[in-house]
Amino acid sequence: MRLVLYQPDIPQNAGAAIRAAACFGASLEIVEPCGFPLNARELRRVAMDYGALAAPVAHASWGKFLETVGGARLALLTTSAETSLWSFRFRADDILMLGRESSGVPDEVHQAAAARIRIPMSGKARSLNVATAGAIVLAEASRQLGAD
Repeated sequence: MRLVLYQPDIPQNAGAAIRAAACFGASLEIVEPCGFPLNARELRRVAMDYGALAAPVAHASWGKFLETVGGARLALLTTSAETSLWSFRFRADDILMLGRESSGVPDEVHQAAAARIRIPMSGKARSLNVATAGAIVLAEASRQLGAD
């Protein structure tokens, strides 16, 4: 499974996503440009030594990332999705994409996604932290796929 951050703004969130990916046996990828350099101290501090377990792979652009998708299913995590996380059936080769903290993803990314998933939340909440959302979805995907 691949966890992908689309043009992240906050290095600490990317670092936390690295840790989540490592803990659930997923790879972590970043579609650039980012709001920080990929060697940012804040990213390394939050990722700690988990970066060795899920060393982030950078894609220079959305187009370059698309070249790596192949036959895998691109699933976009978005608060505007109709499909709930609890009813979505994951596959081992899914690509799970999270948008920018500040603006989500553009229409072309929405259109490229084979699936759009939302995490059910209280009606009073707007959204989860991007790294938290990634960890929740990786946990549910791992559960469905029989991880111990």
